[in-house]
Amino acid sequence: MIKVARLKSQEEFVLNAELIETIEETPDTVITLTGGRKIIVEESMDEVVRKVMDYRRAIFGKFR
Repeated sequence: MIKVARLKSQEEFVLNAELIETIEETPDTVITLTGGRKIIVEESMDEVVRKVMDYRRAIFGKFR
């Protein structure tokens, strides 16, 4: 799970990183989930990718 903020409202929420299919900047950052739902967030694409990588390291790094 990663914490991100909705664009404009800056309302923070937690997103299941395992459901992310794509991330693009258009110039807003748009996260597309595996079910097709799109979420526009405040964070840059690089920030979201970093958060996902940190999440995966925290979860899966323990088992190596």
